[in-house]
Amino acid sequence: MTVLDSPGKSSIQYSERTLKRAERALQCSPFQLQLFTTMRFSSVSLNGIAGQSGVNSGYTRTTLTELAVENALLWLIQVGVLRREVDGQGITDSFRLTPLGRKLIDQWESQNQGIPQPSLCDRSMNTLNRWLRFPL
Repeated sequence: MTVLDSPGKSSIQYSERTLKRAERALQCSPFQLQLFTTMRFSSVSLNGIAGQSGVNSGYTRTTLTELAVENALLWLIQVGVLRREVDGQGITDSFRLTPLGRKLIDQWESQNQGIPQPSLCDRSMNTLNRWLRFPL
């Protein structure tokens, strides 16, 4: 188990398998580091990521349909790096980082490397995990 510490928060333990799966999912996602650094401090709506607005904000390299964005975000929720925002009326179309996601993004940002490029093996494993929906 690896312990992740967040300032002002209690330590959370994640298995190496969980950490690797989360890293791989982020690396294989169609999103840029700018999206996740924004999500660290505030929620980002689905409409802010989809289409040309996502490219203009530096969240994606290419325009993505709303369906493609939502599918990618839902996978990142299942892996444990994102969560949906909730307001007084229920679930919204906005997303934020979880403590696991925050730790991984902070780690990559501190190394000034951005999100590492996934290997072909990483892409294959991520696709297989998404398709089969293996549990953590």
